[in-house]
Order: sequence, then structure tokens, then C-alpha cells
Amino acid sequence: MVKKAEPKMPSERQLRVSTEIRHVLSSALLTMELYDDDLTPSMVMITDVKVSPDFSWATIYVHSIGQTDENLMVEALNRHKGAFRKIIGDTIRLRITPDVRFRLDNGFEEARKIEALFDNPIVKADIAKKD
Repeated sequence: MVKKAEPKMPSERQLRVSTEIRHVLSSALLTMELYDDDLTPSMVMITDVKVSPDFSWATIYVHSIGQTDENLMVEALNRHKGAFRKIIGDTIRLRITPDVRFRLDNGFEEARKIEALFDNPIVKADIAKKD
């Protein structure tokens, strides 16, 4: 039987670069002038950045603040990924500027689902029995 390889934890350098990219892009979203009907930059929250081990890719996880269509927002961000990559390259000194891809962060929706489960009267009664 072949064991699955354990997922590697990101290196300290990956974590530092991820944090720096998150700060740079958050700042850029506040100051950039993007003319896209599907994107209101001030309504975008960057929740996480994951950089590949070879620093060739950066996956940026975003969440919408407000009532915008999150899928359209992610599509719009991906349409402008070249501009974001240029900002990263101009701001952070890296040998390789990573290509960026934006993904929707579903963590907030998952948290809402879990919270709704805990509000369910059946679950509350079950928890009360165990206490």
C-alpha cells in the first residue's frame, strides 16, 4: 500500500512573500483606478495569499465586502491580473514575479453554514444533553 505524501507546510520565505503580496495588492486595490463594471476595488477583501514553492504562482483568495456578485468580482480581478502582477514586480524584489490567479474564499460561507447548524434546535438539544 502506497502512503499519500503529507502536504508540505509553506516555507518561512513563502509565508513572508505571501504576506508582502497581500499587503501590496490590498493597498493597490484602494489606490488603483480600474474601470470595470464588475469590480468595485474598495469592496474586495484579500483574505489569503498562497505562493507556490517555486514562486511561479500566487493564488490570491478574495471575499466581497457588500452585496456584489462574488463570481463576477473574481472574473474581473482575473481579467486585470497582468496589472496586479506588474504592481507586485515593481514593488517587491523577487527573482521571479509570480503569475497571479484570484479565487473566491469560501471560508466565510462555510462559517455561516456551521453557525446555522449550531442555531438548529435539534443540535442545541443534543449539545444540552451532553453537558
